[in-house]
Amino acid sequence: MVRFAMGSGYFYMEFLLAWITLLKEAGYRNPALFALEYTLVPDAVYPTQLQETLAGYEYVLSIARDHTRICVSGDSAGATLMLSFLLYMTDHPELRHQRPGLAVMISPWVTIISKNNRNTPSDFLNAGSLELYGRQYIGPKVPADDPLVSPGNCKDIKKWTAASPEKGWFFLYGSEEVLGPETRSLISLLKKTGTDVDSYEQPGGIHAWPVASLYLGETKDARLHGLRDIVQTVRSRIQQA
Repeated sequence: MVRFAMGSGYFYMEFLLAWITLLKEAGYRNPALFALEYTLVPDAVYPTQLQETLAGYEYVLSIARDHTRICVSGDSAGATLMLSFLLYMTDHPELRHQRPGLAVMISPWVTIISKNNRNTPSDFLNAGSLELYGRQYIGPKVPADDPLVSPGNCKDIKKWTAASPEKGWFFLYGSEEVLGPETRSLISLLKKTGTDVDSYEQPGGIHAWPVASLYLGETKDARLHGLRDIVQTVRSRIQQA
């Protein structure tokens, strides 16, 4: 799950296929998902992964053509990259008006190094290991509090207003998350921008519970609970083709 340091897009294959199936059931005739396979540490550090995210978005834009029909999403470190990318867009006029229609953040690693990232009795993540992986991702040349590498350090409401997708945000996270406090703080900040911000905090939920539930849920409803919430939000904000 800590995809700055380990894992692969192949791990998410069943999750992505289930997402496509639910989008079709919701009425989308030809939904498409693009999964970015970015470089892990120690092979590369920031800003390599952000640059790869930019390249991936430009590719999606070339196919979708209408930026308002694009939903960007990620879980954990992938969500960090989405947040960093949205902030990055605000400083680049050629991208500023190509913001995606919607952002779905699953258990985002909002602030890479934070005293608020604390262990809980239930979550499988460990705050100490997170800091180790986080510092590896940041690398030696960028301050740990740089907002582009660690988005939670951006407290500028105007900046977040400019970074927000045109049709808003949807956050999913668990009440037992190590990363929960920083996620709640960002949600509170984003609500001050006047942007449409929805969130769902799963009671007793652990890190990236919509993904974990797909593999560990005991019933079909339990397995698809998070994905169905995501698809319902996408359908309500992005017009079907």
